[in-house]
Amino acid sequence: MKDDTNVFVEINEKSIPGLFEILPKVFKDDRGLLVKTFHDVSFKNQKLFDDFKEEYYSISKRNVLRGLHFQTPPYDHEKLVYCPLGKIIDVIVDLRNGSPTYGKFEMFTLDDESRKIIYIPKGCAHGFLVQSETAIIVSKTTTVYMPENDSGIRWNSVDIPWPVANPIISEKDSKLAKFENFKSPFYLVNKNDY
Repeated sequence: MKDDTNVFVEINEKSIPGLFEILPKVFKDDRGLLVKTFHDVSFKNQKLFDDFKEEYYSISKRNVLRGLHFQTPPYDHEKLVYCPLGKIIDVIVDLRNGSPTYGKFEMFTLDDESRKIIYIPKGCAHGFLVQSETAIIVSKTTTVYMPENDSGIRWNSVDIPWPVANPIISEKDSKLAKFENFKSPFYLVNKNDY
């Protein structure tokens, strides 16, 4: 069986170590389109962790902000995120002790036009703000959801330039710890250790 190792146009590491932006090939014809969002060989070639355990999606309306979420060890995880319908601003914050980008964030626009995929390493908080009328966000994680390890930091406690002053957030998210009061359980690991 032949492996198609060129399913992605680009896989680019960003300034946060272990954070990747993936541009998939889009196959279009008169019926519609096909986008491959995961490919084992391509992930292995980049030394990205590819043993995913859970996948889920959320549907949110305009100005909903979810995050900034993570799971604590030993159930911390790598995460793959994309938006097959609508448009979101996706934000990742590095929370790993020893990282040169600790406390820094990266922002991406994920939408159904660019089809970008974000690979998020362990030890980073993740959140997003919906900019379209409705958006579907798909997440694939390397551990299953564990309620007792579900955590996060408050969406407005890092200097993220969210374009909405008063987003729609859950009661749970509004009570998350501020970044300045957060004691991180995460440490930067070598990419080759994934």
